Amino acid sequence: MTTRIFAVILATGLLIAGCAARSVRIAELKNDPSRYNDKSVRVTGMVTNSFGIPLVPFQLYNVDDGSGEISVVSRSGRAPARGTRIEVKGKVSEVAVFAGRSIGLHITEEDRKVVN
Repeated sequence: MTTRIFAVILATGLLIAGCAARSVRIAELKNDPSRYNDKSVRVTGMVTNSFGIPLVPFQLYNVDDGSGEISVVSRSGRAPARGTRIEVKGKVSEVAVFAGRSIGLHITEEDRKVVN
């Protein structure tokens, strides 16, 4: 009975860990976008640019982690200010693939937090 309970707890832990967003470097995303396409990832870095247009339901900002820069599409309020260090969780997407190259690689934000 104890072995069965342990096995259930272990399997549950592995399932939860497997579903969690994986922290990756932006260079990894850019080098192999098809591997991460439509998967949740976590990226930590500095906001280099942010754009928001009044009455448009989304904002854009760029994050640089030292290995590269990626655009983030946010639908949750204001885009973070330039120079803010953040951790972003979201799904990786591309607008298109042309001649084997990813065009418009970005993260659709699911969650973000300011990192000190």
